[in-house]
Amino acid sequence: MSQDRDISAPSPPAAPRGARRTRFIHKYAAYIAVVPVLLVAFGFYFGSTVWSMVMSLTASRVFPDLTFVGFRQYVRLFHDDVWVLSLQNLLIFVLGSVGSLVLGFLLAVLLDGKTMGERVFRTIYLYPLAISLIITGLVWQWLFNPSMGLQQFFRDLGLKDFDFNWVGSKSKVMYAIIMAAVWQSAGFYMVLSSSGIKGIDSEIWQASRVDGISKLRMYIEVIIPMMKFTFLTAFVLLSIGAVKAYDIIVAMTNGGPGGHSELPSYYIVDMYMYRHNIAVGASGSTILLLLVVACMLPFGIVNLVLRRRR
Repeated sequence: MSQDRDISAPSPPAAPRGARRTRFIHKYAAYIAVVPVLLVAFGFYFGSTVWSMVMSLTASRVFPDLTFVGFRQYVRLFHDDVWVLSLQNLLIFVLGSVGSLVLGFLLAVLLDGKTMGERVFRTIYLYPLAISLIITGLVWQWLFNPSMGLQQFFRDLGLKDFDFNWVGSKSKVMYAIIMAAVWQSAGFYMVLSSSGIKGIDSEIWQASRVDGISKLRMYIEVIIPMMKFTFLTAFVLLSIGAVKAYDIIVAMTNGGPGGHSELPSYYIVDMYMYRHNIAVGASGSTILLLLVVACMLPFGIVNLVLRRRR
């Protein structure tokens, strides 16, 4: 009488506990490494954001006071002419800072190809980026100084009516700050634009030469539309930098003359640190956050739609 044989494959031996732990660590090492960053982000960034929103609805002054007052601080904020003026200055500063993107793109176009001394010029144009905005502000403050800057220099040359005291003019002070900001950041947008230009397929350039298309027409009709993602990214970075601009204001004008160079970031810090009004400062920071979200969200949606189409 024959006996049935077990022909099924033998089950593999269980892996040692140490080996299982090693495989688990290797598999989830990246997630484990991100945990401290997430804790810091949620604890400090999101936590402080929620704290500011809560403080904006209270009667806090020098110290936190959890007495609920509703939207009274927001009403008080928008009745402050300096805050309204800071929002107008922010719009002017953002639009004026687009000049750094335009200038950076033009510099990238001029340096595109085999330009003699290209590396030297790139270094020169990138040099301002290595300088902090505090130093940039101080240098431009000296240039605009009526007694020791460009105004005095040209007057010593005989141009007695030359006027370059923009930081002392309520109508021109924001343009002086924009000039300093454009000078400091144009090199960064030059590098960004240059990388976008060099990322375009060389066959497109060869085809344009064969068809006899001029370089100007090539840039306007082909290159610039193909660089829309580069320009979109640059504009988002430019807007973020304009919203958080603070140190260049402190270095050049300290909010003067008469508050005509204040930006929302400067106004908020001034409320927190010097006027000792936590609630109004928190309401200003909340409004600024909502403005940033409202402005950046459409760009994010457009970027997503364009990438899906591509």
